[in-house]
Amino acid sequence: MTSSKTLYEGKAKKIIIGPKKNTLIQIFKDDATAYNKKKHKIFKGKGVINNKISEYIMEFLKSKKIPTHFEKRLNDREQLIKKCQIIPIEFVVRNVIAGSIAKKLGLKEGTKLKKPLLEYYYKEDSLDDPMISRDHVETFGWANRSELKKIDAMSLKINSLLTNLFKKKNIILVDFKIEFGRLASNPKKIVLADEISPDSCRLWDIKSKQKLDKDVFRRNLGSLMGAYEEVASRLGIVH
Repeated sequence: MTSSKTLYEGKAKKIIIGPKKNTLIQIFKDDATAYNKKKHKIFKGKGVINNKISEYIMEFLKSKKIPTHFEKRLNDREQLIKKCQIIPIEFVVRNVIAGSIAKKLGLKEGTKLKKPLLEYYYKEDSLDDPMISRDHVETFGWANRSELKKIDAMSLKINSLLTNLFKKKNIILVDFKIEFGRLASNPKKIVLADEISPDSCRLWDIKSKQKLDKDVFRRNLGSLMGAYEEVASRLGIVH
């Protein structure tokens, strides 16, 4: 690490300048937040587990030819990543009805969708990350049609890959949110960015439907760390 200058600090991570040009260091914090930080608590060691789970998933996706910003895990809390211009959209893929969509549309939680549903949300905490359409994304210049086509295809491929990965571990991938960015070294190159962990996925035990994700914290369902450690254990990351 060559510098500790903070470039960005979010709810669960911090970004600082990396050791080489067009690199950054992503630091995983122990904060857990819900309802746009209306609920907030520190869980010692949460950042360590998420760092290792995200590393595992990013390496898995890279092995399946998904371009990512991930370079390597540096230590328990830090990852070396490629510098990106983040597209200010959260791309959400849903396989099962759960969370906000159940509440907003009056649908029964746990209903399996006939096919994956891809949604766009504008990343703006002050607006509670509103759902938007493809036309919004193009009209306001957040991404162009060609970029969206690539991102849509990548999002659905990631969903297929992760659904199969988790199924082998007796986990249902209910839904997840991901972000993409344009590489600083090659702005025409779109890559998967941010993280993938139980913070950003809904994960249920395949038989009991026990929640193994941040809903444990959102809904006061027991031990958040116990749930995250269970996911890490099933992935073979910790024993």
